[in-house]
Amino acid sequence: MPQNDAHGTQRIQPMGPTANDTVRVAAVQATPVFLDREATVDKACALIAEAGRHGAHLAVFPEGFVPTYPLWAWYIPPIRTKEARVLYDELLQQSVTVPGPTVERLAEAAREAGVTVVMGVNERNAEASGTTLYNSLLFIGPDGRVLGRHRKLVPTVAERLVHGRGDGSTLAVYDLDIGRMGGLICWENYMPLARWALYARGVQIYVAPTWDRGEPWLSTLRHIAKEGRAFVIGCCSPVRRGDVPDRYAFKAEYLPDAPWINPGGSAIVDPDGRFLAEPVTEREEILYADLDMGMLRGSRFQLDVAGHYGRPDVFGFRVRTGGDATPHDGAEVIDGHAAPAGVSAAT
Repeated sequence: MPQNDAHGTQRIQPMGPTANDTVRVAAVQATPVFLDREATVDKACALIAEAGRHGAHLAVFPEGFVPTYPLWAWYIPPIRTKEARVLYDELLQQSVTVPGPTVERLAEAAREAGVTVVMGVNERNAEASGTTLYNSLLFIGPDGRVLGRHRKLVPTVAERLVHGRGDGSTLAVYDLDIGRMGGLICWENYMPLARWALYARGVQIYVAPTWDRGEPWLSTLRHIAKEGRAFVIGCCSPVRRGDVPDRYAFKAEYLPDAPWINPGGSAIVDPDGRFLAEPVTEREEILYADLDMGMLRGSRFQLDVAGHYGRPDVFGFRVRTGGDATPHDGAEVIDGHAAPAGVSAAT
């Protein structure tokens, strides 16, 4: 757990054994119900329960799962603003407010299954206008506590027509009973300093929900695992052309005449860059892997980019956390350990 030194600087304790040195994780490769929040959450809750029945301690869902990744932004020409406005309005109405009823449902499912959940959502900026959307991850503990959220720092290319930019205030590593977990969304993982912010806080389980697939994305997951000496969980939605209802005009006009818009390609990688769960494509499936946390610790004997390979005498690094202009030397560390027996954990 994080502690402050005499100067008030936050430090993390040395890595020791977790409560359970073998951690079962799940990459939930599933297809959302297109632009239908309630139906997609129904599906998500059922999949969380299924992961729990199979012994998973952690279930990771794809980028923008609720109510769907806005795939149309990659196909409709930007000049066709009328069509984009109609789709944005529907996406906005079906998106998630944090906190809110949708989050409560997901939290209840996590609590009932006893599973930590990472869920990709389209999030309304409820703190302000309520009409800007962020590409966000929700982090929910196995006791149903909402541990935090992360808003994607830079929407990628066409996503900028849909999503706003997040800031450093949502960049965090969660200190959990299963280990230290953090993550970035899709091409945020190509931001070296964003990765370093997580490495600097000793991330052990690194989640990478995405819309990307194939090569070089899979090589990216393997590189992050090897570089950070972390277990990496990549998770993507498999989406067929038929999953987009015919009532959407852009389907006939712009979507390619091919069975799959995105084949998926979720995978789980060990700290040496080897697949624990090989990539799965063109179907829905929950991928499982048992993580040997002792392997993670031992692998840092050779390479520890935030330790003996870091060279702080040569390099300096700071994170600015949005409204708080105070610089920090890594992501925030959030205590996500289970509440002691007899103490209730508020959602």
